Amino acid sequence: MDLNYGKLQNGSDIRGIALEGVKGESVNLGKEETFRLTRGFAFWLMEKTGKEAKSLTISVGNDSRLSAKMLRETIVDTLVHIGVRVFDCGLASTPAMFMSTVFSDYDCDGAIMITASHLPFNRNGFKYFDKDGGLNKSDISQIIGYAQSDAIMENIERPSLKDVKQPETRDLIGDYSSYLREKIVREVGGEQPLKGLKIVVDAGNGAGGFYAKQILEPLGADVSASQFLEPDGSFPNHAPNPENQEAMDSICKAVVESHADLGLIFDTDVDRASAVDGKGKEINRNGIVAMAAALIAKEHPGTTVVTDSITSDQLTVYLTQCLGLKHLRFKRGYKNVINKAMELNEAGIDSQLAIETSGHAAYKENFFLDDGAYLATKIVIKAAQMKARDALLEEILTSLEEPQEAAEYRFPIETPDFKAYGDEILEGLKNWAAAAKAVNREGQPVTIEMVRPNYEGVRLNFRGGEALSGWCLLRKSLHDPIMPLNIEVTSGCCDEILNILKGYLTSYDKLKLPTV
Repeated sequence: MDLNYGKLQNGSDIRGIALEGVKGESVNLGKEETFRLTRGFAFWLMEKTGKEAKSLTISVGNDSRLSAKMLRETIVDTLVHIGVRVFDCGLASTPAMFMSTVFSDYDCDGAIMITASHLPFNRNGFKYFDKDGGLNKSDISQIIGYAQSDAIMENIERPSLKDVKQPETRDLIGDYSSYLREKIVREVGGEQPLKGLKIVVDAGNGAGGFYAKQILEPLGADVSASQFLEPDGSFPNHAPNPENQEAMDSICKAVVESHADLGLIFDTDVDRASAVDGKGKEINRNGIVAMAAALIAKEHPGTTVVTDSITSDQLTVYLTQCLGLKHLRFKRGYKNVINKAMELNEAGIDSQLAIETSGHAAYKENFFLDDGAYLATKIVIKAAQMKARDALLEEILTSLEEPQEAAEYRFPIETPDFKAYGDEILEGLKNWAAAAKAVNREGQPVTIEMVRPNYEGVRLNFRGGEALSGWCLLRKSLHDPIMPLNIEVTSGCCDEILNILKGYLTSYDKLKLPTV
């Protein structure tokens, strides 16, 4: 039996292929893998808490994926048969699953969310929580080690039949919705605090439809133009992903055509969100970072906002000069930015927000939980407060300058030892940048400077008179044999910087470059 479960680890998540249907992709996350991983998590939780299995309470939930029911039933059955008290929460969001460890009526020791975020229909996976939050990469590696150990699989004592507890059905998403409704009422005021606001919610047929029907509508908002609220794991309309341009174009169109005040879009499991203003303009990527920061700037002057590595120079200017905050540009990966913000606080440096341009936003006030619905709630509260004084939400971002052009290129590395090869490319790029001589399209010399401090990949600034100004970041993918290159320019075009870089990158024959 193949027990190399390491291939299922995706940073701090488990992700695999749960359904047939895609050529060349065989199922590697079925009942057996789920059984062993669930036992591995239970053993990990027993070790951390010092509790026996029969003293643990674990909640289980899922998003709208087609394989969710099969995986959830396997997890529930596995836990029940080792004596764990199980709350079967059915359709839920990832943040709600963590809150089952916080809400006093649940008080779970751990939680399992069945999701693969925005990945295709045949994929699925698990996100694990305990009372301290989402598990880290090292925790997942430990769980995988337990799952692969026959000795540990057999070491968990099974209870007598009289001690087996049947799973309890819980309406977690209803309780979570009540929690967010109460926050809106408390901060806006009135029984119908959202009356007069028209809000378009796009759930992408994931788990986020509850936000329109159980939070906004009961508080008076008009959600009649909302779309794709019904859970459907085939994702028939667009990818459930705020980073997907088709998805953003769809909600922008819906906001404009319905004359709405605001649009909100979630990924499948609702741990990410982005927005659209009343003019149909995206509040996304750098914009969602700026908005999330603006919502706490007054209460927390000077706080440090931790972001991922691909944020723009214009965002830094907005955060520091317009909001009076500090900006730490760190690494890609939502757990990386969250852990860095928590590390700063432990060191006595105030950090109230950790956020990726992908829409993962984690506030200190909300347990540093990356929660798309919580971010959406803070945006809705601000929109209601501004509408009450005849102001528009988009006014918050009027000082945020946008790049003239932005692009991302993804270069495959065609060698098994792709991590070392990527390191070699990055180290060489530093030396190349220090000595490179380049000109822009008008024949003017281009200055290339390496940005420091820099925590991921190599970031370079390009200055070539008025004809070219911008930056690039070349880095390794977190998990795949790919080197993403992000480029933004305030003058000139992205292809111009790409072509300058190709003078260096073409010397690496295992790196597949685009033809421009």
